[in-house]
Amino acid sequence: MARAGLGMTAEALAERAKVSKVTLSDFEIGKRSPHPRTLEAIKTALESAGVEFTNGNAPGVKLHKAGARAASIPIEDLNAENCE
Repeated sequence: MARAGLGMTAEALAERAKVSKVTLSDFEIGKRSPHPRTLEAIKTALESAGVEFTNGNAPGVKLHKAGARAASIPIEDLNAENCE
């Protein structure tokens, strides 16, 4: 959801996080869990692009990039329709 909200392609995020597109794709579709260092690289790349990961009672993401669609969707509500 965070990547889509930023209008970022999988290729761009993979490049920014310095991971392979296959690794990123497998993680996004739930095929496998990334190693902690890979997950941290993806998280850092998204945060540097304007994503804020929220935690606590309602985990989700907020976007802070100028021009990006404003969003704060609880993680349990993420689906194909609200994740362009």
